[in-house]
Amino acid sequence: MEGKSFVQITTDVAAGLDEMRREVPEAMQAFGHLAKASMKAGSLSALHKELIALAIGVSSRCDACIGFHVKALVRMGVTREQLMETLAVCTYMGGGPTLMYAAEAVRAYDELLPRLQKKDAA
Repeated sequence: MEGKSFVQITTDVAAGLDEMRREVPEAMQAFGHLAKASMKAGSLSALHKELIALAIGVSSRCDACIGFHVKALVRMGVTREQLMETLAVCTYMGGGPTLMYAAEAVRAYDELLPRLQKKDAA
């Protein structure tokens, strides 16, 4: 099934974020510090925190969130099984609409995994 490209979505949103960094640097730096502190491994591993972030992005129906968090998870070495279990819990809590975006997260994984593996091999 042909649909939106998560590579394109993340590229487009990244351009907008760059513009925001130029226009409101203090706010964006503060958000960056919050993200870094929140995602640092502690009692929960960084991978588990990233899976939680993906689940929230799916539940919020945020395509860019799905793209960025799946990209981060692929780089962290998430397995398809870990992704699927997270999406199953997410769907359990969010119902049918969440299921539709969980399917989009699977599509993002299938799109981004080979691209990032190829990039890492180069």
